[in-house]
Amino acid sequence: MGTVGKALDLLDLFTKAQPQHGLSHLARSSGLNKATCHRLLTELESRGLLEQTGPAREYRLGPAVLRLSALREAAVPTREAAMPILRRLAEATGETAHLSHIVAGRLQTLAFAYASRQGVRVMMEDADFLPFHATASGAAVLAHLADAEPLIAAAPNADTLRARIVEARAKGYAETLSTFEKDVNSFAVPLFDATGTCTGALAVAAAAPRMTPDLHATITTALIAAGAEITALWGGQPPIRTGAPT
Repeated sequence: MGTVGKALDLLDLFTKAQPQHGLSHLARSSGLNKATCHRLLTELESRGLLEQTGPAREYRLGPAVLRLSALREAAVPTREAAMPILRRLAEATGETAHLSHIVAGRLQTLAFAYASRQGVRVMMEDADFLPFHATASGAAVLAHLADAEPLIAAAPNADTLRARIVEARAKGYAETLSTFEKDVNSFAVPLFDATGTCTGALAVAAAAPRMTPDLHATITTALIAAGAEITALWGGQPPIRTGAPT
C-alpha cells in the first residue's frame, strides 16, 4: 500500500464513537510502526485534515475535512437534497429512515431521520459502516451491483445472502430480521446514478415487536416510492437490466 493509502486509512479510524486517538493507539490500529505513523499524522495535520487537542495532544479530524465536505455537497448535492424525502418517509412509516452510499467499497451511513411519534426507535449513528452481509441495505445494493460476487463469496452466510439477494431482486426491496440488530426488522431499496449504477440504499428500520401486516405494507410501499424519488432527484435512473449475481 502506498503512502497516500496509509494516510487515508488513518483518517478512516476516526469515528463518532471514538473521535480522538493518541499516536500509540493509531499506530497499533493501523499496523504501522510509530515513526511512520507519526510522519503521516504530521503531514495530515499540516494540511488541516487532522489537529491535536487537549493535554494528551490526541488527534482529531481537522477543519479541512469540513471544507471538503462542503465542496462535495455543493458540487453534487446528495444528503441535503434527500433529507426532506427521508423525513417524510420516517413520518409516513413511523419508523427510522436512513440513507447510505458506497464509499471505497463499503456501505456508509449518509443521513437518517426519526419519526416524531415514536418514543422507542431504532437508533443510528452518523458515518457508520453497514455490513453488506447482515443488513437489508447491503442486500439491496448487492442485488444490483455488477461486481458483487467477491463480497458475497466472502460473506460468512453466503448461501443465506444469495437467497436474500434473489428475493430482493424479485420483490424490489430487501428485508432482514434481527440479522444486524436484535428485534429490528429492516427494509431497503437500491439507489442509482445517471449511468444506472447502484450507489447506495434507502432503508427503513423498524422495531420488530411493532410489525404488523399493515405496517409491513405501509413501509414497503412508501420505501419503494421514496427510493425512486431520491434516485430521480439525484439525476439517476434504474438500470434496464441488472447484473446482480445469482
